[in-house]
Amino acid sequence: MNRKSLFIIGLITILIANQGYSQINYSIKAETGFLKYQFNTVQVDPGPNWKGYNLDEENGIDFNIINGFDFKNKLFTGIGLGYLNFEGVSGFSIFSDFEYLPLKTRLTPLINLKIGYSHIWNQYENGTGTGFGEFCVGLNYRLTEKMDIYAKSGFTMTQQSLLVPIRLGIRF
Repeated sequence: MNRKSLFIIGLITILIANQGYSQINYSIKAETGFLKYQFNTVQVDPGPNWKGYNLDEENGIDFNIINGFDFKNKLFTGIGLGYLNFEGVSGFSIFSDFEYLPLKTRLTPLINLKIGYSHIWNQYENGTGTGFGEFCVGLNYRLTEKMDIYAKSGFTMTQQSLLVPIRLGIRF
């Protein structure tokens, strides 16, 4: 490859990156939710060291902060950190967050997926950590060009339990 070809490829790459960058914005979300306990997803045959299920019919609350990028005001992807509290049993979660807004109207449906890890300090020594997955749908309302509020619900699977989250949030 000669210098002229490298120059043209470099110029095209810079133009594409510049055009793509103008469509990508840094964004932060803050959300809180009520987690309604439904049932245990794993049935245990108790052994001698068994101290009970990770969650024993406890409802919870959580607070999440998510940093990420917004692509063309339609797709959000980010990394989140959350505080969990299940009727006195506290913990944390860390997760990836994907959200899609299918319409560019002021009021639009949303689809959200979270995948990660949660840890609670329950009756077991050092607590228990498990995978975390959540799928929600809801409504997003654009207050301004840079600020949205939303409400969503769906299902969460973590700590060997199925929960129904009811969430409210704001995105900047």
